[in-house]
Amino acid sequence: MEEDYDYESLGSNTTMLQNAFAGALAGIAEHCAMYPTRMQVIMNTEHSVQKSAALKMNLWKGVNSVVLGAGPAHALHFATYEFCKEYFGANSTNEHHPIGSAAAGACATIAHDTLMTPFDVVKQRMQLKDSTYKSIRECARSVYTKEGIKAFYISLPITLVMSVPFQSIQFATYEYFRKNLKSEGYDPKTHIIAGALAGAIASSVTTPLDVVKTLLQTRGTSHDPRIRNVAGFREAAGIIMERYGIKGFFRGFKPRVLTHMPSTAISWSVYEYFKWIIHLQNKEDL
Repeated sequence: MEEDYDYESLGSNTTMLQNAFAGALAGIAEHCAMYPTRMQVIMNTEHSVQKSAALKMNLWKGVNSVVLGAGPAHALHFATYEFCKEYFGANSTNEHHPIGSAAAGACATIAHDTLMTPFDVVKQRMQLKDSTYKSIRECARSVYTKEGIKAFYISLPITLVMSVPFQSIQFATYEYFRKNLKSEGYDPKTHIIAGALAGAIASSVTTPLDVVKTLLQTRGTSHDPRIRNVAGFREAAGIIMERYGIKGFFRGFKPRVLTHMPSTAISWSVYEYFKWIIHLQNKEDL
């Protein structure tokens, strides 16, 4: 088995371009399979909050925006991760290197989110229940015309504040579970279980930050002047605390965790699968 599949050597035996290709496929697979309803959007009145459960959300509107951004963003994400993991020495032995894995995950996240955030903003706007946008271009043009380029990046600081710990925790826990659950040879079950556990842990810790990020990304569609003009993280967090208390920071907690478990499992298993295929192809070419 070891001759057929040297698991630990994959990072060094695949090129940056190959890692990027596998990452792009993983990102597209993840986002297409798991396109969740946004439950954290702050409603304008208590009446609308009570009615929100009965309202039909536009579940698949904006998916094109996510796919368009997910491919390049995940390609950059995984290619950066593999490069930094090697650079930080996390591939040096069979032992777990949580700091190296976490640092590599943080670097990968900064690259990913800088590219992905504008696409995520468009997705959020198109996914709202009262959205009338028919295309990505129409939505992006409307946001730019009404709110300027700043609207596409206003949530980037909070996105990074949330995503860096999320991905650092996810990558470190994934590598930990992967190495402790690993069996001989290529084992998809290991990647699925390790990915699901990593997604559950990381999403649990970062849900409050995701709630604030969602408010910032959808502020332009709110009929509440205070929310529409919210300037940043502190003000957004203050509104949530004032109106909903501590519970407000955990809106959508269960759906978020239940969504991230399969989505992370899908992402990692697809990524590792294509890396395995590339690895075998590289061996045949030698």
